[in-house]
Amino acid sequence: MRLRDLLSINYYRQKAKAGLLVIVIAALTFEGITLVQFYFSRSSIREEAERRAQSELETTKLEIIDVIDQTETGLRNSLWLAQWALQRPDSIVAVSRRVVENNPVIAGSTLALVPDYDPAHPLFAPYVVRQGDSLVYKSLATEEYNYPRQEWFTKPLETGLSYWSEPYWDEGGGEILMTTFSLPVMDAKGRIAAILTADISLDWLTELVGEIEVYPKAFGILTSRSGQFMVCPEESLVMTSRMQDMKTSMDDTTSYGELSRAILSGEAGSRAIWQRGKKYYVYFAPVERTGWSMSIVIPNDEIYGTIRKVGGLIAFLQFLGVLLLLLILQFTFRNQLRMDRIAEKEQKMENDLRIASNIQMAMIPKASPAFMARHDLDIAAGIVPAREVGGDLYDFFVRDEKLFFCIGDVSGKGVPAALVMAMTRSQFRTLALRETSPARIVSAINDSMSEVNENNMFVTLFCGVLDLVTGHLLYCNAGHNAPLSFSRDIRFLDVLPNVAIGIVPGMEYQEQDTYLIYDDALFLYTDGITEAENINQDLFGEERLIEALRSRRRSEEQLNSVRKAINAFVGEAPQSDDKAMLFLHYLNPRLVLRNEISEISRLEPFIEAVLRGAGCNDATVMNLNLALEEVVTNVVLYAYPSGMEGTVSIEARQEDGVMSFIISDSGRPFDPTLVPDADTTLAAEDRAIGGLGIFLVRNLVDDLSYERKDDKNYLYLKKKI
Repeated sequence: MRLRDLLSINYYRQKAKAGLLVIVIAALTFEGITLVQFYFSRSSIREEAERRAQSELETTKLEIIDVIDQTETGLRNSLWLAQWALQRPDSIVAVSRRVVENNPVIAGSTLALVPDYDPAHPLFAPYVVRQGDSLVYKSLATEEYNYPRQEWFTKPLETGLSYWSEPYWDEGGGEILMTTFSLPVMDAKGRIAAILTADISLDWLTELVGEIEVYPKAFGILTSRSGQFMVCPEESLVMTSRMQDMKTSMDDTTSYGELSRAILSGEAGSRAIWQRGKKYYVYFAPVERTGWSMSIVIPNDEIYGTIRKVGGLIAFLQFLGVLLLLLILQFTFRNQLRMDRIAEKEQKMENDLRIASNIQMAMIPKASPAFMARHDLDIAAGIVPAREVGGDLYDFFVRDEKLFFCIGDVSGKGVPAALVMAMTRSQFRTLALRETSPARIVSAINDSMSEVNENNMFVTLFCGVLDLVTGHLLYCNAGHNAPLSFSRDIRFLDVLPNVAIGIVPGMEYQEQDTYLIYDDALFLYTDGITEAENINQDLFGEERLIEALRSRRRSEEQLNSVRKAINAFVGEAPQSDDKAMLFLHYLNPRLVLRNEISEISRLEPFIEAVLRGAGCNDATVMNLNLALEEVVTNVVLYAYPSGMEGTVSIEARQEDGVMSFIISDSGRPFDPTLVPDADTTLAAEDRAIGGLGIFLVRNLVDDLSYERKDDKNYLYLKKKI
């Protein structure tokens, strides 16, 4: 063989080696790139799985808590009726029936007397349960049921506090799987006389938790405070096993033990566990106030299955040697897959937004039958988000004869604003259940939000507490629009602006107060009302708002009037901001004054509002105003010993063409009807001191009478109208 041929062979061999080296380097390079991409993709997928699980947990929790709130609120609103019925055993059944009728989420209720509390009824527990479309009456005072030993009865009896029971099959009662919320009922002597309950069926929990769709093979579990399975895909475990019982079936008992302890301790977080050689991720969070815990379990293969398949495909194609072409094809494939995932995420986001909108609307309180039945309050509210979900909020409820209410506006729009709205509304409801100061409620919400406000969002909020007995209104404003006040005229309520919530941590908010009298009203709103724009970008404004509210109508009619005015002004222009309104009409025909002379100035507006509402003419208004001012002034000045604080109550009633006023106080016994009239035939210097005022009152009214009962003075004035 010639030297030239040998050189040529060596040349191609060197080329082949160089090409092979290039291919190996390229393969290693692309393999390294693939491994890096695989690592970061794996991290992203894990983070996405955690976000989806946490979002599903929060959504499901909110739905559960909404039912819990409805149940607790419905039962607490009936507590006064239960106390009233203690002295009227024949009315006890009506209490349970009313609880079930007025609260669709409640399946059954009983007012169970403490044994031997009523000698005529040693054991008495009438039970009303919803069966289909009808209500069925049963008695739990049987030997088989033995209600005094049931957990729902013994726990609140021992602690004196409300209590959510462990889930149980209510054999002999509702005949369903349920959990019970119990409230102790105190009698007039402060003793626990009975336990008032509300049962909710766990069927809706099974359906709710079963709808979890984080991943196709993911599933939800709901456990009680003792670890008992309430909802589980393995039906044989429900109400028969506890989390602790499953420890022996786990490959790693230590990890499962940590998971069990965290869930039973009411913690939130995630853990990885192994069972039968398979790895699972468990995301869990407590359901507040119930002692329950919600968990979402996702198999490891469900999270990483797709990326493993893609990695295997790439390795196989690289092994075949068509590295460059397959990498290009793989790049195209991955892009298409990413686009499909984006489209899938967008579809999922649309579905989530639709669900979020339904949940948000369900969170907004409605005027319940208990509100509708009140004669001292007329309230209505409404909200219209600019997108699927919004950041406007309002809330109201009655506790201890005080109306707690708020309205707020979260900066921004969409999902972030909706989440802040839900958190703010939840914090208001939680704080207002134990706090009566609006300033402290607002300060606590501000401190909580400032700690986690990484996105620099803020909330304007107006918070008020109205004493429905006295009309005393405490309120605190945090950067919100001043409400409109309806009294003799329409004006803006005097408010301190303060700073919005979430901006300045540790902010001390200032509280203000005023009094509402009969026929006074407040209209609270967000800036989406006054800043509604038409196609010319003109604003609706405050003047048009006041004009829409001129007529004195019921609250719901007032809101409709504002809606119609805005719709007529805006026309076809798109809605640019969320809108929320709350109208509060105070209708308590009773005024309570302190024994201070400055309080007398509140009397005339009250009398005029009541009498004008009854259709009285000017002469009647003037005469009764003179008479009542004389009587009330005497009580303020002389009923109580010097330095002693006291009150005087003025209550108005209208019946059969007669206007009656009842003036009552707890001062020294005094019957003004026994005071002789002044002798007006004598000159002023010759008349005895006193008697002229009662003479004036007798001539201004048609009937005047007095009685002393329960250590109180009662003076009755009547005038035909």
